[in-house]
Amino acid sequence: MPGSQEHSLNTLSDVLSRIGTGAKMFGRKCRRRLLDFVFPPLCAACRTPVSDIHNLCGTCWSRIAFLSDPLCTVCGFPFEFDAGSDTLCAGCRQRLPAFDRARALMRYDDASRNAILALKRADRLDLVPAFARWLARPGRELLDAADLIVPVPLHRGRLWRRRFNQSALIATALGRLAEKPVDCLVLRKVRATPSQGEMPSASARRRNMQGAFRADGLGAERLKGRTILLIDDVLTTGATVEACARALKRAGAERVFVLALARVVRPLPNPV
Repeated sequence: MPGSQEHSLNTLSDVLSRIGTGAKMFGRKCRRRLLDFVFPPLCAACRTPVSDIHNLCGTCWSRIAFLSDPLCTVCGFPFEFDAGSDTLCAGCRQRLPAFDRARALMRYDDASRNAILALKRADRLDLVPAFARWLARPGRELLDAADLIVPVPLHRGRLWRRRFNQSALIATALGRLAEKPVDCLVLRKVRATPSQGEMPSASARRRNMQGAFRADGLGAERLKGRTILLIDDVLTTGATVEACARALKRAGAERVFVLALARVVRPLPNPV
């Protein structure tokens, strides 16, 4: 009899637990529908109504140029045709970057610009979960190999004016999805620099970033011998992430991978 009673109690407990779980799920669905009614979900780019939050409408989605193979094996620059595995673009053949590999989700162009700038300049923090989910696809291999996720930092003056670091928000959301540790403080921007957009050339951008980042402070011991995944919003020439990679490797990181939302794609003088 005691065993039968214990079994009955366990069964009742299981039933109550399932009822409680079902009630919570029902409550979440109700809250979600109420929020969708009061604040209809809008396209991240053009603000037209969509069926689900953090999504693009069909028109905007079809215009996004997602980047996939064939790519430069190091920097992820897209090729127009497949030149074979382990192929380097002209830029990487001329000068290998300080980071080990880089990948971006999409081409930075008229189609993707609105969504990215909405986060960066219009405080659309609701886009962060979507961007993190989208990044997890092209970044799966890099995520699996990474020991620690680190965002490209902002200088404290810029952070004070903007109030948030979009790369840090994306890195945190991505780490939660991938169940990887994230450190938003180990890499610091110690020197305020003019906007990279004001620089006339790639070499000027690299000079602008020299000595701008350090990773020798609190928590730097976490970098030693580790593979770091560096998160940025847009890759242009790669000068910023290169400077970050150098700082991370000076602090002891073994490898530095880069994952970005978008990259600027320009024709190279000597395409592969």
